[in-house]
Amino acid sequence: MTIKRGVSLYSYQQTQFLKQLDLEGQIREVGENLGAEGIELIDEMSLHYPDPGHEFIARWHAWMDQYGTRPVALDVGMDVLQFRDHVMTYEECAERLIRDISLAKSLGFSIVRVMSIVPIEIIEMALPHAEKLDIKLGKEIHQPMRLEGPVVAEIVELAQRTSIDRVGIVPDLGIFQFQLSEAQLKSFGRKGAQQSAQDASTTLALAIRDGEADFDHTVLFEHTAGNVRAEFNRFLAGNAPSEDLRDPFEGVRRWADERVEDPQTLDYTVVAEALLFSNTSADKLRELAPYVTHVHAKFNHMSLVPGTRNQYEDAAIDYPAAIGALKDGGFDGYLNSEYEGQRYWQDLEIEGLQDEVEQVRRHQSMLRRLIET
Repeated sequence: MTIKRGVSLYSYQQTQFLKQLDLEGQIREVGENLGAEGIELIDEMSLHYPDPGHEFIARWHAWMDQYGTRPVALDVGMDVLQFRDHVMTYEECAERLIRDISLAKSLGFSIVRVMSIVPIEIIEMALPHAEKLDIKLGKEIHQPMRLEGPVVAEIVELAQRTSIDRVGIVPDLGIFQFQLSEAQLKSFGRKGAQQSAQDASTTLALAIRDGEADFDHTVLFEHTAGNVRAEFNRFLAGNAPSEDLRDPFEGVRRWADERVEDPQTLDYTVVAEALLFSNTSADKLRELAPYVTHVHAKFNHMSLVPGTRNQYEDAAIDYPAAIGALKDGGFDGYLNSEYEGQRYWQDLEIEGLQDEVEQVRRHQSMLRRLIET
């Protein structure tokens, strides 16, 4: 079994927007400067979606040959509001996914990543087409979801009932994040969050991880991060939360009130971020390794490992545990760097933006070190 390195070109979103690297330049960076092989991309970010045209497809394959890279995964969306007169039905969503599978095949991808919120019924309707074209469908597992939850269980059940080789999960290693990163905390600080609120967020996150919080946060695992944030904002505005979210939201408010002097809305908000960590188990990832299609190696900020001069880490994500579990579980596939930390600096002038290329290089260096040791 071999763990290979790749990059999601989503990591270069800012560089692309600023026209510092085009698509070919991103592929060149991966193949020539990182010594990595795998390429993952977002359909509407990198392609003239849904039909990039024959000329582009030929040029794409030429780039793969020229730079020694390999198409690994095409990440597709599901815009159910694309029609003005109705929300897309499951059947319409399945038709779109089937077209996306054909697109992925034309570009040489072996995996199509579907979003974490796509219902299992839609995946199952598209599965015969995936089998016909020898494409795997991987459903992303994104924080605050966890590997122990029902979303993973239903994917495993589908895989066992149909074909383990054609459907599985895409763990986003944000599920191994255990506190806000340096980049996230600095962003909240620039917006006006008190230092005591930032500290309270960290201590609450660690208390939840260690089972020491005085409220039940497990209901959060059934929600998306966006929904939790939106519901918490409504809670702060005086609206009653849904019954399952009342206990954790009130717990956050108590935690902040006890540790932050005269907390304001932003202070409560940064403390509430502690609710969004999955606290998933490395043992569960080891158990599920046969169902993993590939991995989103999420990171937000690479900093020097204390006491070293050229080793880097994302200090808020337990990468050693995650990669160790994949190795022990016999995972054979790609870990694709997925940098999202650039967004936490984009309130600054251009001189203050993070260098995506350098951040990904540092991350790839860490991946190489952890895979090989």
